[in-house]
Amino acid sequence: MREKILKITKLKNKKRLVCLTAYSKNIATILDDYCDIILVGDSMANVLYGMENTHKIKMETIINHAISVSKGIKKSLLVVDMPKGTYKNISEAVKNARIILKKTKCDAVKIESNNNNFRIIKKLVTLKIPVMGHVGYTPQFTKKFKVQGSNKTDSQRILTEAKKIQSAGAFSIVLECVKSETSKKITKILKIPTIGIGSSKECDGQILVTDDILGLSGFYPKFVKKYVNLKKIIKDAVISYSKDVIKKKFPRRKNSY
Repeated sequence: MREKILKITKLKNKKRLVCLTAYSKNIATILDDYCDIILVGDSMANVLYGMENTHKIKMETIINHAISVSKGIKKSLLVVDMPKGTYKNISEAVKNARIILKKTKCDAVKIESNNNNFRIIKKLVTLKIPVMGHVGYTPQFTKKFKVQGSNKTDSQRILTEAKKIQSAGAFSIVLECVKSETSKKITKILKIPTIGIGSSKECDGQILVTDDILGLSGFYPKFVKKYVNLKKIIKDAVISYSKDVIKKKFPRRKNSY
């Protein structure tokens, strides 16, 4: 296991893991001082490219953003989402994961579970490609949003799925929109860290989309906390700039050559 991966796994039950998404060097540079894990998520499909879901984002696009992000990281663990359709079978998964690792120099890839790709995870790990799992609400495979693990049967299903992902060799696992009681149970039983998003404080760590907490995305489901209204700050700056240009207050002599 790589040193950074081992460090993350050792933090279970010792320190809450801080995780956020990044799509550029500028943001990654800021996050690196405060995050344990930085994810180049396929959420960029919605956040940056205005797509309806994450299904059509290209691997090449994610790689390009990940290359930028990697330039801003010194200490955080860099994880890159494998987009939908890039791990349909073992050979495709191996080929594409190797491309992602080679081009981005990331530490690990993340794969959403469809309750049927455990052998793919195991093969990647066997080839020394670290994998972060993902259960609960999985945007690549779930058509309609629904809170997961709400009843005993569904809770057991997610737990079994998570245990299989752990057995396959994943070093951590994202629990997305999983009922609090189920998240608590999974976190207690698993030996690997659980990273929650909309899955309560019972997880070993938390992840959110950075644009959401900054008030840029306009996407505010129940599980998101907006820490600042950056959209308003940017708007105010643009308004001031616009007025200065119109009134010939910018550029001044000090801004000119």
